[in-house]
Amino acid sequence: MKLGRAVLALLLLAPWVGRGGEALHQRRSPPACPGGLSHLSSLQKDLDKKLFGQHLAKKVILNAVSGFLSNPRPKKPLTLSLHGWTGTGKNFVSKIIAENIYEGGLNSDYVHLFVATLHFPHASNITLYKDQLQLWIRGNVSACARSIFIFDEMDKMHAGLIDAIKPFLDYYDVVDEVSYQKAIFIFLSNAGAERITDVALDFWRRGKQREEIKLKDMEHALSVSVFNNRNSGFWHSSLIDRNLIDYFVPFLPLEYKHLKMCIRVEMQARGYEVDEDVISRVAEEMTFFPKEERVFSDKGCKTVHTKLDYYLDD
Repeated sequence: MKLGRAVLALLLLAPWVGRGGEALHQRRSPPACPGGLSHLSSLQKDLDKKLFGQHLAKKVILNAVSGFLSNPRPKKPLTLSLHGWTGTGKNFVSKIIAENIYEGGLNSDYVHLFVATLHFPHASNITLYKDQLQLWIRGNVSACARSIFIFDEMDKMHAGLIDAIKPFLDYYDVVDEVSYQKAIFIFLSNAGAERITDVALDFWRRGKQREEIKLKDMEHALSVSVFNNRNSGFWHSSLIDRNLIDYFVPFLPLEYKHLKMCIRVEMQARGYEVDEDVISRVAEEMTFFPKEERVFSDKGCKTVHTKLDYYLDD
């Protein structure tokens, strides 16, 4: 029933109205928040120890985040759009960023995660979602200037919805008496993964190391691909058209050696002695593509922990 769906949407969004609505009504200037990147080395250490096969993402994330947080008066919010197949590290990186800025990471009151299929499920409610999203962002930035907003499953978001936040990402000192210039917006998407794979596979077939791939080899093509993808929440989005996304960050498909790194770290995290035989057996159970070359893992490191369960309980 249509009324039921509308009520469900309001219930899903109800928590947004409380904090956000109250902060909006107060119309106060964004105060400083208790978070911050106290040590550049800690972010770099986490990226080096926990993120594998992503030399481009490591460099961009480290420089972009540390540079932004060290700037006392940024001209606009930091906007990062992370692209790649499932299991390549997009969600993991957003978690690392949150943990290095706020105690509690994703559980912090200043970090806000939106999942397209959960929070914005019905195309018929786009107008409602836009209004509530603006209210939520405005209210929480009013309460904390350094708020972090993470949008997952951008490839499943209804086209046009994300344009509602355009005023907050633009080069404005103040919008409705609130400054958004110190906020961080992170978008996660599978859109553009095909283009990223094409570049990585081309380098592999030419006998080049993946570390030779430069951001310039794919960033522009990636943004165009996402902009023209009808199945992407960024389809013909003003955020791209107006150059409001600071970095399109490609996450390369992972190879066999990277899976072994993920498995090794997972074993250590569980307190097990590293067993190279188990690591190899788990990695060999994963499926790879293209069918002929079998170069890249089709699920990245996403199912490593469940595969490892089988062998550790053996």
